[in-house]
Amino acid sequence: MALKWVVKDDDVTSVLVGASKPQQILENLKVMEGTGFSEEELRMIDEVVGV
Repeated sequence: MALKWVVKDDDVTSVLVGASKPQQILENLKVMEGTGFSEEELRMIDEVVGV
């Protein structure tokens, strides 16, 4: 979720991702294939972080 949150921001031009296993890199790359957050998910995130 955190990686997905960072890459959704148009002001972010790059993200450094660390991994200790090749599988972690593959899992992180899947974030780029997925869709963005739904309106409901964004609302829930805003509630949690207090925005």
